[in-house]
Amino acid sequence: MFTLTQSQYDWGSLSGDEPPERTRPERMPVPAHISSDIGLLILRVVVGGIFAAHGAQKVFGLLGGLGPAGTADALAGLGFTAFAMPLAWVLGVGQLVLGALLVLGLLTPFAAAGLLAMKIVAIVVSLGPAGQPMVPLFAADGPNSLELHLLLGGGAAALLFTGAGRLALDAGRTYQRRPLPWSVLLLVVGVGVALLVLFVLRR
Repeated sequence: MFTLTQSQYDWGSLSGDEPPERTRPERMPVPAHISSDIGLLILRVVVGGIFAAHGAQKVFGLLGGLGPAGTADALAGLGFTAFAMPLAWVLGVGQLVLGALLVLGLLTPFAAAGLLAMKIVAIVVSLGPAGQPMVPLFAADGPNSLELHLLLGGGAAALLFTGAGRLALDAGRTYQRRPLPWSVLLLVVGVGVALLVLFVLRR
């Protein structure tokens, strides 16, 4: 004769019997995987590389860029008449340096916050005052579209919260091991800088 014993399984909330003395272990952290590190590296290289290339256009006139004088003229046409030349240098050097930092994975949340601030300003300026024709969303629909600004700003915002991953010079730093407080703080700083540029320097 065989004696059948009923086994008890924990199927969650759908079905099954729970063990009579169920214990809940301490929640373990989500493990880091090399696949996510590679994905973050790709994101950093693409987003940071594009920002750095735009910075090289503004600072050195490379890759068909306008150079500092042409960038200042473009900023003046967007309403930044009083501080056009200083802002041209800050924008160009900022994109070049912060983009390079993203690629290297060094001071990643700080660099990402600065680049996000630039893209917030770019999006608001692209929208223009009320009553003007709507700016196209997609690049295929017309010039000065929002598509590239949204993609680069979204990439910077993502890296602000995710960090650089382990394939980076930031590996092991405090803001990488405890990212959320730093991310929120730097997000507030980045938005504050964007508002300062828009409402104080745009005149």
